[in-house]
This record gives sequence, C-alpha cells and structure tokens, in this order.
Amino acid sequence: MAKPTGFLETGRVKQPYRPKPERLRDWRQVMAPWPESGLLAQASRCMDCGIPFCHNGCPLGNLIPDWNDLVYREQWQRAIDRLHATNNFPEFTGTLCPAPCEGACVLGINDNPVTIKAVELAIIDKAFEQGWIHPRPPEKKTGKKVAIVGSGPAGLAAAQQLARAGHSVTVFERSDRIGGLLRYGIPEFKMEKDRLDRRLAQMREEGVEFRTNAHVGVNVPVADLTGKFDALLLAGGACQPRDLPVPGRELKGVHFAMDYLTQANRACQGDVIPEAERISATGKHVVIIGGGDTGADCLGTAHRQQAASVHQFEIMPRPPEKRSQGNPWPEWPNIYRVASAHEEGGTRLYSVSTTRFIGDAEGRLQQLEYCRVETVHNYGRITFNEIPKSHAVIPCQLTLLAMGFTGAEKKGMLEDLGVRCTDRNNVWHDGNWRTSVEGVFTAGDMQHGQSLIVWAIAEGRSAAWAIDQYLMGESSLPAPL
Repeated sequence: MAKPTGFLETGRVKQPYRPKPERLRDWRQVMAPWPESGLLAQASRCMDCGIPFCHNGCPLGNLIPDWNDLVYREQWQRAIDRLHATNNFPEFTGTLCPAPCEGACVLGINDNPVTIKAVELAIIDKAFEQGWIHPRPPEKKTGKKVAIVGSGPAGLAAAQQLARAGHSVTVFERSDRIGGLLRYGIPEFKMEKDRLDRRLAQMREEGVEFRTNAHVGVNVPVADLTGKFDALLLAGGACQPRDLPVPGRELKGVHFAMDYLTQANRACQGDVIPEAERISATGKHVVIIGGGDTGADCLGTAHRQQAASVHQFEIMPRPPEKRSQGNPWPEWPNIYRVASAHEEGGTRLYSVSTTRFIGDAEGRLQQLEYCRVETVHNYGRITFNEIPKSHAVIPCQLTLLAMGFTGAEKKGMLEDLGVRCTDRNNVWHDGNWRTSVEGVFTAGDMQHGQSLIVWAIAEGRSAAWAIDQYLMGESSLPAPL
C-alpha cells in the first residue's frame, strides 16, 4: 500500500482553485496546479483495502489503489499505464466526473475519502507534459468498417478502442466541431478545450476519421451508414431537454440551458454570435431553474458575463451536510455540495417551483413568479405540493431551464432506423449492446438516459468489445465490466 499510516497522519485537502477575483475575469480553468509534495501526501492516504470498494464505485473499474501507490512512490509512468488500462480519457474524468469512487472509498466510513479524482488528473497531466502519451495505431487492419454517431465521451471511447483493434472507424458529428457535450456543453472554466483537442489529435493518428456537420437522419441519410459500414454504434446522447410549460414560457428571455452554454463555448472558441441570436446575462437578473451540474455551469457562465444577480432554483429540499441514516456508505452520498461557481456568488433556493413568467408589452421577460413547495413521498413516488400563500415575484430578464433531459431525439435517425425504444425514451439494447436492428449497437446517454461522463466512457468501451466480437467472432479488447 502507499503508506500504512498515511490516512492516520494526513487529512484530506481540498482541490486548490485560482482566487475568485482572478478567475472571474477570464474563462480559463478554475483549478490551480496542485503542489506535487502535497499530492503525494494525499495519495499516501489510500489504504489498499482488502476489498477496495472504490473499484465498485467507479463504473470503469479503475485500479485506484494501484496508481495511488505508484504516485506516492513517484513512479508516474507506471501510474499512467495502470490508469490507461481501464480509462481512455482520464483527463476528462479527472476534470469532470463527480467521483463516485470517492463516495465508495472505505476511508469514507468514518473520515474524509481519498482525493482520488485529483490524483487521477495529476497522473494524466504529467504524462502529457513528459511526452508519454503516443498514438497506438493497430499493427494490422481487419478490413471492417464501423460508423459511430456522436462524438461525446461514449462515442470517442468506442472509436479509440475499435481503431486500436484494427477496424476503420468513422465518427459522425452533427455540430461543426468534434466533442459533443465535452465541446459545447462544458464551460471553458471547467475544462479548457485543449485537453480535448490533444486527445483528438492522438485518435486521428490512430486512424479515426471525424466528419463534422454530419447530422445523420438529416443531411446524412441513414442508408449511407447501414449500406456502407459493417456495424453502426448509436452514441448521440440524450439531447431532448425537459421543458417547463407554465404561463409566459413563450416570452423572449426564456431559454434552454444547453443553448446558452453552447453559445458561450462558441464565443470562447472564437465564433462571432450575431446580436439578434445572442443569449447573454450581462447586466440582467438571471434565474436558473435546476440545481444540478448544468445549472452550476450556467451560474459560472453568468458570473463571467457580469449578470446583475443570479438565483438558482431547485424543487427538491436542500440536502443535508452529512449522510443521512437512509444514505449509508458505500452509496453515493446525497449531501449538500458547493461547486466552484457557487463559491463565486449567487443565491440558491430549495423547495421552490416556478409558477409563471411575466413580460412587458413587447413580449420580453421582466419578472418570475415562484412558490414554495412541500415534498411528499408516497409509496416510492415523489410529489410536490404548493404551500399556500407562499408566492413571490422577483426581477428576471433571463431564465435558463436546466432541468435535465427526457431522452434521445427520435425524429430523424432513430425513426429512420426503426430501432426499438424503452418507455423512458431511450434506445433499447440487449446484454451485448445490440439494438433491435441487426448490426446496430448503442452506448452512452442515448441508451442510458442522462448520466455521468464516467458511465459514458465505460459503456463506450463495453460496446466496442461487443462490436469487435460481432465483427470478428472474438475480441482482444477489455471485456465489459
């Protein structure tokens, strides 16, 4: 193990961030470099448990005690080899994943868990700095062709695995740049896009072909894929946003969160947004409806656009500071969390529901009305009852709907393919990631529903194994977990 007494001698230290006044003036990543000596001490807290529950908490099955020990011993190159054995993109998970591994850490039973996520990110960053990351093209080609729809984490993970197995892989992306939500859904201050671009460069060297502005089922006929490729993987995500049908929804100033974040990311990439299309928080009173990660991303973006004020609404009650008795280890801890964007300002309101939007004579949003709600649990179902005389109105010129997604978009590709969908509007698949259509597979949020980046990568890797098995009769790729 890293150090037998490490967890007794060293306490958990929070990830360092750049000072708030500094980071609010730019779009650079908020995290500051972690001094190496301090990081080694954090790695030493790993106890090398007889049963490492962090493995179970991580959908990828990352070999966490192994690389914690190697980092503590400063064997960084061996650490990246162990990390890459289970994870194609540790720079994505080390930056964006909420770290369910830490929620399952055995040390978390009666202490703060190991800083697994920070150690993971430090390993991959050092590997790129030292030039240890190289393309790994296959020794020989199989002659098989695979099309992948969607260039988010699931599609990219599957593409890299299948290319390394020797297949000719083409990734179709409907946007003008590769990356899916990694490119346009994640703000620059959360993950700078050079982390994505350097990995895409590696994949191109490994033989992966990327086609942008290729919207399958719209400007790319489905028949072009089913007729020219030996297998097709659907990894287009769960892109259907949840709407809020209350009076005033049609007013100018009410937008889906992803439209807002996409524009902000395009601006950071150098695109010019026409004034008539621009969604900006500058000088406005902003309300974000939804208390999750997407809402926090909108919050940090609004801060950098210098909003006059920002409120973030959540219909659920405020989570407790510590685990409740009904949320024991090693379950994911449902506790109150503070993202970097929350540290920067804004007001969070819990147990509230928006009742209507109020506009002016020109149809522009000016105010928002909300009420307090009581959460009622009834035989496993949750309902929200309005509390009488609790209505209030606040100024609001921009509302961002960040209430999650309702599943995959059916119109176009899915309808043309005729794949079976579940009652939750996700693409159905069997135990081998096959859809109801021969030769067509699925992975990521398109079949899972809105989920974590670590699940997307794990499912992309698993689907790659299934496709390789389907094409070749066997597979040398890592088997699904």
